[in-house]
Amino acid sequence: MSTRIEPQLLEDLKAYGKVDVEACFNCGNCTAICPLSENDATFPRRMIRMAQVGLRDDLLSSKELWLCYYCGECTDTCPRQAAPGEFMAAARGYAISHYDSLGLGKLLHRRPFWAVVFMIILGIVLAGFMYTRHGTMPYDTLGLFEFIPAELIHNIGVTAMVFVALAGLWGLVNMLRHEVQRSGLRLGVRYNWWQALIDTIFREVLGQKRYREDCDRDPDAPPWYLKKWFIHASTMWGFLGLLAATSLDFATALLGIKETGAWVPIYSPIRLLGTISGLFLIYGTTVSIIKRLTKADRSTEYSTVDDWAFLIMMWLSGMTGFAVEVAIYLPPPQMWAYWMLLVHIVIAMEMLLLIPFTKFAHIFYRTMALYLHALKPIPEKTPEPVPAGTD
Repeated sequence: MSTRIEPQLLEDLKAYGKVDVEACFNCGNCTAICPLSENDATFPRRMIRMAQVGLRDDLLSSKELWLCYYCGECTDTCPRQAAPGEFMAAARGYAISHYDSLGLGKLLHRRPFWAVVFMIILGIVLAGFMYTRHGTMPYDTLGLFEFIPAELIHNIGVTAMVFVALAGLWGLVNMLRHEVQRSGLRLGVRYNWWQALIDTIFREVLGQKRYREDCDRDPDAPPWYLKKWFIHASTMWGFLGLLAATSLDFATALLGIKETGAWVPIYSPIRLLGTISGLFLIYGTTVSIIKRLTKADRSTEYSTVDDWAFLIMMWLSGMTGFAVEVAIYLPPPQMWAYWMLLVHIVIAMEMLLLIPFTKFAHIFYRTMALYLHALKPIPEKTPEPVPAGTD
């Protein structure tokens, strides 16, 4: 397979974040210090070399981009101050923008001003669309889904999820197009397909095993609730939990079990799942925002518009959702809850629509990279020798 060299690759990467790897002389310190570097995942040194010599296809198809959790140890110990950790973060943004074919990723990553303008306009369009179809606003009771019809929310939500699934799948196909060939997967060889899937979902994605056991080695030993892995996991658990609660609520309405918006006690399973998930989401995003504002460590010292959008939209989604929930349980009808619901839905829908094109997209790509990393051939059993003299 021929290799295409693109000399402008390093300059292109600079549009996606802080990239100073011209100073790198390939000493290998970053790979030696990285707790996740292994025989088949020697990063960030190999990634930096790809960028320096212009191996764009190799860079874009590398699972190592997504195995990095940006702990910052490589940057802290780099003798040339080449900031390899920041380079890896910028390379992930570059990859996201090239995995999608709509060009939206390039706009959101390379044009900060226009990215903000686009997100504001998208929010206004979504709000205007839903408001023009709003219903009555009862004053004697809190009829939230009479104001914004549940059917409208469901239809928009399903449409958005189908769009995100298709866009995410297209991005994964682009990621895997070369990675499968480079990974050495071969027909006729037995692999641990199911075991790798279980390990990826439960141990790595949900359990954060690599991040928790290998990456989060802060010598100052902060309390567990301030450790990087727990903050990252809280945000992820909250997002996935709220997505699951919303999907279950839609399913119960579709099956005629419970009408959307019908009052239920706070301890009902789906409501409880949403409440706990919302608390995790707000905690994780709040601490992350504070860390970025105070530049608490190397991994939060440099932030892009994409970083801020990722955090702020999730934080606003969680806070507005809690405000609506509080209004539901307050005795007299709270009229502000109608408008809070509209804001919450707009933010949640916009966040969902932007998943394949922003930092949200690592939900797809990191999961796939972790799966490929866990995928190993199953050794063939050698037959036991037959003792001499037996028939």
